Amino acid sequence: MEGVSVRKIKKICVFCGANSGKDVAFVNAAFHLGEVLGKRKIDLVYGGGKLGLMGCVSTAVAQHERQVLGIIPSAFTINNLVGETCGKEIKVATMQERLVMMMELSDAFIALPGGFGTLEELFQMISWAQLSIHNKPIGVLNINGFFNGLLSFVDHAVKQEFITPRARKILISATTADELVDRLQAFRFEPDPALSKLKWSPSSSQKEKLDLTLRL
Repeated sequence: MEGVSVRKIKKICVFCGANSGKDVAFVNAAFHLGEVLGKRKIDLVYGGGKLGLMGCVSTAVAQHERQVLGIIPSAFTINNLVGETCGKEIKVATMQERLVMMMELSDAFIALPGGFGTLEELFQMISWAQLSIHNKPIGVLNINGFFNGLLSFVDHAVKQEFITPRARKILISATTADELVDRLQAFRFEPDPALSKLKWSPSSSQKEKLDLTLRL
């Protein structure tokens, strides 16, 4: 990291599956990520509950006496659907409100293996960065090649000129938690000259009105 400016990251939002996945390596990596965050004195923002990888990473962070914040739609709390959040919990009305709050309260974002919900959250943050709605680093922890296909698809979209080389730099990847956090800290945001001129309201009420289906 010598000679590279390091951004201060105090809170990382982790997107990941509410299932544990087939490979025990996913569980081990989620616990290890939580340990790395704890040792680096980084707090956790996540989707709440204690299921799957979400429960693993939040438990590990809490065990290292760092703050854990779960942001969860009220619908998920009915009948204790996702289990008890490990730490402080904020209930929101909609999935959209949840994602906006995650963006506002976090300094960086990491995706672990997961399903459609994890992918939606990951690509929403990427598209918002592309639009200069935020300038925070985003990365995937590529455990046992889980994200190889996704990364290959993104590179294919670049070759087909649907994603610009500048926008491609938004998505960081690494195979270990320490390497990924290092890369997030070293990330330098390169806004698109045209898109950076867009004016977005800083108020939450306006951000919540953004079209979440937008993909550039």
